[in-house]
Amino acid sequence: MASSALQTAISQVRDGRADRVFAAIENWLEAERDQLPLWIPVALAGGIAAWFALPDARWWLAFMVGCAGIAMAGVTIGQGTRLARIITIGAVALAIGCALIWTRSLIVASPVLDRPVVTRMTAAVESVEPLAARGIVRIVARPVERPDLPQRVRINIPADKVPEGLGAGAQVRLRARLMPPAQPALPGGYDFARRAWFDRLGATGSGIGPVRVVVAAPPGPSLRHRLSRHVQAQVDGPAGAIAATLATGDRGALPEADAEAMRRSGLAHLLSISGLHVTAVVGAAFLLVLRLLALSPRLALHAPLMLIAAGSGAVAGIAYTLLTGAQVPTVRSCVAAMLVLIALAIGREAITLRLIAAGALFVMVFWPESIMGPSFQLSFAAVTAIVALHRQPQVRAWFTRREEGRGRRWLRGLGSLLLTGIVVELALMPIALFHFHKAGLYGALANVVAIPLTTFVIMPLEALALLLDAVGIGAPVWWLTGQALDALLGLAHYTASRPGAVTLLPAMASWPFAASALAGLWFAIFRTRVRWIALPVLAIGVGTMASARAPDLVVTGDGRHVAARDASGRVSLLRDRAGDYVRDMIAESVATDLDLLPLRNRADARCSRDFCVWPVGDEGRQYSVMATTSGYYVDALDLIRACERVDIVIADRGLPKSCTPRWLKADRFALARSGGLAIYLDPPRVRPTFAAGDRHPWRRAAQKRRAYAGPARKRFSGSGAATPPGDPERGPARRHKAAAGATNSPDRAEPSALRDGNI
Repeated sequence: MASSALQTAISQVRDGRADRVFAAIENWLEAERDQLPLWIPVALAGGIAAWFALPDARWWLAFMVGCAGIAMAGVTIGQGTRLARIITIGAVALAIGCALIWTRSLIVASPVLDRPVVTRMTAAVESVEPLAARGIVRIVARPVERPDLPQRVRINIPADKVPEGLGAGAQVRLRARLMPPAQPALPGGYDFARRAWFDRLGATGSGIGPVRVVVAAPPGPSLRHRLSRHVQAQVDGPAGAIAATLATGDRGALPEADAEAMRRSGLAHLLSISGLHVTAVVGAAFLLVLRLLALSPRLALHAPLMLIAAGSGAVAGIAYTLLTGAQVPTVRSCVAAMLVLIALAIGREAITLRLIAAGALFVMVFWPESIMGPSFQLSFAAVTAIVALHRQPQVRAWFTRREEGRGRRWLRGLGSLLLTGIVVELALMPIALFHFHKAGLYGALANVVAIPLTTFVIMPLEALALLLDAVGIGAPVWWLTGQALDALLGLAHYTASRPGAVTLLPAMASWPFAASALAGLWFAIFRTRVRWIALPVLAIGVGTMASARAPDLVVTGDGRHVAARDASGRVSLLRDRAGDYVRDMIAESVATDLDLLPLRNRADARCSRDFCVWPVGDEGRQYSVMATTSGYYVDALDLIRACERVDIVIADRGLPKSCTPRWLKADRFALARSGGLAIYLDPPRVRPTFAAGDRHPWRRAAQKRRAYAGPARKRFSGSGAATPPGDPERGPARRHKAAAGATNSPDRAEPSALRDGNI
């Protein structure tokens, strides 16, 4: 009784504080009521991302049930407050996003090849894409009367073996080596298997031998290919390849050196037909029709010129989208342009965050998987940053047109371009670093020149040249177009070659990127002072990404390729005959642009024909690593003893169960479960490529391949090595020599060397 009054007072104080906090939240939400609908596509994207992040159907169902429970709680106990409505609508949007992508993954489901095969087949060709810079032609085809093969495959054919009549609608007979869609080889690597699943591709491969056309394609190449060849015939070299890209979206003729320069300079977005190009076409058609019709006083006074011009821009945008292949980024940009035209036609403000939200909703409903790709993220981040910047009162005051001299007006416009370029580059840099592990530091400055050059010079000149070609007088304009394109390429090469032009970061965790994205959206969407809360979160996310540490050791998913960092920071590669693709992939993973050195050349490495042993780590704590470099037989007992003397064993073969290193065993079967590995030594931790229990459909296909590899365990468990057939040096005589320790090869690891600890 004596304490009851005190307890009542404390509870009243607590209730009063809670009421004040709740009232403050309600007042804030009321002030932001116009901005709250913009979070609906964000919540939808959150549900889609949750489906990709969670491992299997049990978790997906639990997530949707949890969202439903939160929504019901908001309805029942929220008493109609704005906060309760936000919680309810947000939870429903999260659940819908998860259901959308789950449904989409089931709709696109198609068989996936479970193991590599070499086969002959007859296939109906769906599409043909020439890649002149690589000397190949890529086709997407459907095997005919082959239930044992996937319904849709992608095959690369050498350009010199492409027969007449090959095109969309043709039927061909060929022999091909087919592979399952590639899983990421290292943590944070590109997941082609995921993309292939949603593209309904069940296998990829290359043609072997001649290709015979059974049924020829309809006569004459497609309009897109004819136009691409025509443009490249008018403009020589890499400039012609870029001109063809801008006209048709055909990027296959651009040499890799020039494409890399565009990437390193931050100008690669100019090669992807998306918002910039569609906007230029639609805007040019809109303004041209509007100005021409306005020359007539009668039409200007009595005709709905804005509606007619908007319709003309829509027709031009749709035609350009179809001409360039109607890829998802182009369709997305075309939809956004249509929304802008509708807003202009009905007299509404055209460029707003609501327009961006509507475009994002459209894309997520039809292609929900696209939010995980860099194309969606880069394009929407750029447009959101531009709109959010120019709606700020201070920015509008700085760059609003006013009565002033031409010099000051040009200077003001240049300042607007520069500020916009810097803000866009800052918005895109976390996305580029997360997906590509690199970002151009000078991209903002390069884009200040490149974007106006492309939009107001190159594309209008190219359109005029094509128009004049109809009467055969386009050559002078093509020459001007080539000069402008050479200037663009020169800018790309100059920017890419500057010291510090590219920032490299290793593969990183997802949470800093997600935190940075949410903080950026919070700052862009809200208008009150609460928006500034996002800046510390953004700083933490970006700082965590920037401070990501490169792994000390990386192992690809097949166990063949190992890269190790020494005390000086240089990276060495176990197999120095690795191809350019493997080298580039590993270099990106460990964030280095230096050449990868052969591991055998390291002074502290001891290598034979079958094994390499070397130390990793610093003087405080060193680990010893042993990796296999061949498939020759090694005596099991000697191998087991060698395993006991090292901390880490890496092998592209199955090892005996009794091979037990002191810390980590990464053989063929362990890597089949985990995928490639990124190994950190301070503190010791291992990051696998595949999350434990991942049961997404493209991962289940990979698990079938692991089941296929399972019976081979018996071949390896007794000896720890495979004996490939057909090699006289790897047959019974070879095994006998190895078991006896009597090999004469000086670089061959003998069992006695394993016993003595030399290898």
